[in-house]
Amino acid sequence: MATKRYKVVLLGEGRVGKTSILLRYIRNEYDDRQVSTLQASYLDKKLSVENQNVQLSLWDTAGQERFHALGPIYYRDADGALLVYDITDDESFKKVKTWVKELRRIVGDEIDIAIAGNKIDLKRNIKVTEADAVAYAKSVGASHFYTSAKLNRGLDDVFVDLAKRMLGRGGASRSKKNKASAFVADDDAPMPMPPSSAAAAMDTTGRSRDGARGNTIQIVDDHRPTRGSPHHGSAKKSGCC
Repeated sequence: MATKRYKVVLLGEGRVGKTSILLRYIRNEYDDRQVSTLQASYLDKKLSVENQNVQLSLWDTAGQERFHALGPIYYRDADGALLVYDITDDESFKKVKTWVKELRRIVGDEIDIAIAGNKIDLKRNIKVTEADAVAYAKSVGASHFYTSAKLNRGLDDVFVDLAKRMLGRGGASRSKKNKASAFVADDDAPMPMPPSSAAAAMDTTGRSRDGARGNTIQIVDDHRPTRGSPHHGSAKKSGCC
């Protein structure tokens, strides 16, 4: 049986728990000391949904405001998006609405959206009511889930729901149709050179917490020339999820 492959981006403000959600879902790992993501990386997850083999390429993006301009590079060819907010931070929920508008403006209706209220383990400090969150999600054609990376709750439900909805659309993945503008290579293999007309927007090297090197990812924006790569800064901030 052929495997259906889809690209899903995780979007949301810094320190809402996007990276912790991914690490818990993919590797069943959790660390209270997880630092804020200052770069972009992805992990693959294989699952079976309704007798169909599915592979999700899950992209973790930096949530800090200064990186928002890079958003379209990641999500313009995405099939799905998971928008994450912190249930104890109403400002992070307001930012979800900004992301939805941005996705609809850039991608249109050809993307399936799920919204996750993360850190449900801190429910006693909740600032965003369930009624408001569910009503908003319904108004924009999204599904809503509560999650906790710390307790490993709700994560399977979110990604299975997205997979079902993307399968329901049929046809080829958007990332295949649009020829995703990313070169992915092993650190030990030579990096392919991008076309001369393209400008490198970001170059990242992933590391697992045990020190093993991950993939090097070079994102190339074929449609929007830039004058240089963005400055990433060196400071790391602690955060919980």
